[in-house]
Amino acid sequence: MKRSRILRIFPPLALGLGLAVWLVAGSEPPERVTREARSVTARTLVIEPQEVRPVIRGYGTVRPARSWQAVAEVAGTVTYRHTDLETGKILPTGTRVLEIDSTLYALALRQAEADRAALRAEQDQLAVEADNTRRILAIEQKRLELAEADLERIDALVSRGAAPEIRLDEQERATLQLRRGVQELENTLGLLPSRKARLRAQIARAEVGHDRAKRDLEMTRVETPFTVRIGEVHVERHQFVPAGSPLVTADGIDRAEVTAQLPIKGFPRLVGSVTDGVDLQTANQENVLSQIGAELRLVSDPRQIWQGRVIRIENALDPQARTVPVVVEVEAPYADARPPMRLPLVRNMYVEVLLTGPPGPPRIAVPTSALHEGRTVYLRDESGLLELRDVALGWRQDGMAVITDGLAPGEELILDDIVPALPGLRVIPAETTP
Repeated sequence: MKRSRILRIFPPLALGLGLAVWLVAGSEPPERVTREARSVTARTLVIEPQEVRPVIRGYGTVRPARSWQAVAEVAGTVTYRHTDLETGKILPTGTRVLEIDSTLYALALRQAEADRAALRAEQDQLAVEADNTRRILAIEQKRLELAEADLERIDALVSRGAAPEIRLDEQERATLQLRRGVQELENTLGLLPSRKARLRAQIARAEVGHDRAKRDLEMTRVETPFTVRIGEVHVERHQFVPAGSPLVTADGIDRAEVTAQLPIKGFPRLVGSVTDGVDLQTANQENVLSQIGAELRLVSDPRQIWQGRVIRIENALDPQARTVPVVVEVEAPYADARPPMRLPLVRNMYVEVLLTGPPGPPRIAVPTSALHEGRTVYLRDESGLLELRDVALGWRQDGMAVITDGLAPGEELILDDIVPALPGLRVIPAETTP
């Protein structure tokens, strides 16, 4: 019974196996599917050396190149104040802005002039006296010569007994009197140089007093030494001001300066492009600095731009901030001012200073966006495949990175980011994409 059950199962199995063999043998083989290599489209740039002008940025506060602080040189009451002597007003050179009561100083000047005139008159009188004394001395010397001749003649007569002794005595007294007169005149002439010297000293002192009085009188008028913009005014009309008290502060408008703090790291690159390794201590500094371009931008409104020039490099470095102070000057900071569209460059403005050196030898520079992870670039090799390469970075400026090593002219740089960036990936330049 068991055997008969097995025999009943075998025929269906054989039939199923035969059917399967027939189906496999009669079917067509499956089509072979070939997997194409993956590719991406990206913007590329053929690397070429180019001139790079080193640029360095710093910040500073504007100040006028020169300012004016008027101080009372003399004491007195303010009798005049200019109507435009107000904060913010612009006054031209030589404008009389204040005047102090000059009455006492005018009187002092007149007295000094009178004293000087009196001494000069005395000096003239002394000169006349000297001439008169010389003439009188010449006459007295002639009389003395005659008296001495008479004395010799009378002495001879007395010796022979032809004249009395009394006559000789009288002649001797007359001769001595003449000698005394001549000696006094000579003494008077001898004292004239010292008298003249004393008068000259007195006249010199009178001149000093006159000049001081004249200066004090001039100092009662306060005038602008150059075209200024008024800052603060400390006095009013009819106010008494002691000598030495501040009157007015103002700023010049012809030039403005900014001491920009520039990073030490980038400064040698800027100066080196100008001096070509020459020490600034020995080079013609003015000629060297004139090759550096300077541009100022208002930090609060970068559209406000002024052109300037570097006039000096200060020697006091900031060791903590690691900056170099460079002084930039702007000519005519008020030129074309049309507030609020165009502002003048005034005191305490906070500005950004851009210094640009002359172009050096051609360098390889790439967009900073083409750098990945700081120093890796994507290249499209000659086969059109992606290559990842590390490069040496010199510096960054204005969206560009200067490469010192790792790239060669003619290589094709990939500008776009590729994710994932797998070496060997086929890259199709975007410009050639249909």
